[in-house]
Amino acid sequence: MEKIEKLRKIFEREKIDGYIIPKNDKFFVEYVPKYNDRLNFISSFTGSYGFALVLKDKNYLFVDGRYTLQANNQSGRIFKIITIPNKMPSDILKRKKLSIGFDPNLFTERSLFNFFGRNNFKLKPISQNLIDIIWKRSVKKNNEKFYILPNEAINENYQFKIGKIYKYLKKKNSDFLFVTASENCAWTLNIRGRDTKYTPIPYSYILIDKDRNIKFFCDLKKISSSFRKSFKKIKFLDIKVCAKILLGIQKKKFIIDSNSCSIFFKNIINKNNKILNLQDPIYFLKAVKGKQEIENIKKAHIYDGVALTKYLFWLKKNFYKKKITEITASQKLLEFRKKNKKFKFLSFPTISGTGPNGAIIHYKATKKTDRKLRKGDIYLVDSGGQYEFGTTDVTRTISLKNSNNKIRDIFTRVLKGHIAVSNFKLRKKTSGAEIDSKARKYLKQVGLNYAHGTGHGVGYFLNVHEGPHAISEKNKINFQKGMIVSNEPGYYEKNKFGIRIENLIYVKENKRGIAFENLTMVPIEKDLIIQEMLDKNEKNWLNDYHKTVFKNLIKSMNKTEALELEKACSAI
Repeated sequence: MEKIEKLRKIFEREKIDGYIIPKNDKFFVEYVPKYNDRLNFISSFTGSYGFALVLKDKNYLFVDGRYTLQANNQSGRIFKIITIPNKMPSDILKRKKLSIGFDPNLFTERSLFNFFGRNNFKLKPISQNLIDIIWKRSVKKNNEKFYILPNEAINENYQFKIGKIYKYLKKKNSDFLFVTASENCAWTLNIRGRDTKYTPIPYSYILIDKDRNIKFFCDLKKISSSFRKSFKKIKFLDIKVCAKILLGIQKKKFIIDSNSCSIFFKNIINKNNKILNLQDPIYFLKAVKGKQEIENIKKAHIYDGVALTKYLFWLKKNFYKKKITEITASQKLLEFRKKNKKFKFLSFPTISGTGPNGAIIHYKATKKTDRKLRKGDIYLVDSGGQYEFGTTDVTRTISLKNSNNKIRDIFTRVLKGHIAVSNFKLRKKTSGAEIDSKARKYLKQVGLNYAHGTGHGVGYFLNVHEGPHAISEKNKINFQKGMIVSNEPGYYEKNKFGIRIENLIYVKENKRGIAFENLTMVPIEKDLIIQEMLDKNEKNWLNDYHKTVFKNLIKSMNKTEALELEKACSAI
């Protein structure tokens, strides 16, 4: 409460009644460096998404359904936890004549309007971040240089990509595209960096004009002379001068990224120019992976499948013989991944949860919550890696000699939903909204459901979560050849257990059109399946999947593991 009281003392000076603290920093990345995690500082909430609203007399923490339980556990003592979109900040502030402060560098116009809408209260931009006034910390930035992907890792050279963007600008009669999403900058120039822990992105902005002039804004210490020489026609500038450069442009037409262009930058551009109501085209271009990229991603999934499968065999053999906890289990999994030289780092914090902790959708074990793996429970592990070159994300739910028929029934329904997604007959105009209902069908038959989308897009050695496509209730983006998406239905019973089965799948062209094909190569837990609940097609799908897994992994297994793999992949 001491931090909140310090924050409230500033309210009077700024003439405000409340202040909004988001999770993101000014680059709007998913995994924020610790020194920029202002939401964690004020609320103790560690999830990857959410924002706080501190008023003079009350504190609210807004999260989505993935984080409701976690937020209650971590922050419920001081903050009232609200699950969005069930309830929004605009509902709480309705009819109240208040002035709410915010940092314009940390919000886009879209995000602010979506959550706060138009109401009696006033939203007041404050240039100095109020959390930074009360949070005195030393900032340990890493100085790792940006680097260029090798030719064997790329599908198209950067000049070709710039050409696509240039054509788009011409077609839309726009003078400039201002790229503010670091991952879009990385994709455009085929570069990567280490500015966040789980994603190889270079913190940067790019300004492209219709004459193909490119200005690249970043921390210049991260640019080597050889890097500069590879981009002769690109002007590299310090990120601090970006606002000044934008202020000098007048009477032009701009496309900005409504997902990551802050209100601060939007206001600067809007002052003397016209902003066109168009999306940054890079999201769509980046979502469609080329042939070379898909080949590399397949290799990454085999590397990852070997590590995770060996780990699961080790776990099932040892959990009742020695003390294995959620934390030591995830450390062991990291050891298995590190055995592959192509492994770089994790693609997100590993979710390793057993028993009741498995019900917390984005659970992260701490010393306080760390639970021993016990006979009779089930264990959920959701993890992924960044490999040279590809990004993985996979979830398996494992039986720790569990014999509960209710759990087996639910697991089988989740599996049926998973298979329904994988087998979905794609047409030219199929969107994620259509597929989502099929994943939930078998759970809904017995009145069950889950509070997250069924699938998210995945980047190419980039963000583990990326749009614009997804398998969710409201996503209307049509699937195209080369798109990658996760397939992850689940079910979570508070204080009891959690179940999720997740594979990454991609859209492949075949003689009949397009279809999903699995990328993930890890056996699915057969000990939790009630076989009689699967129809012939579902059994065929599972047997075919396991045949493919066996074929891809067998070469990397020792004698004992080979026998285990044979058993795990045998037909049902």
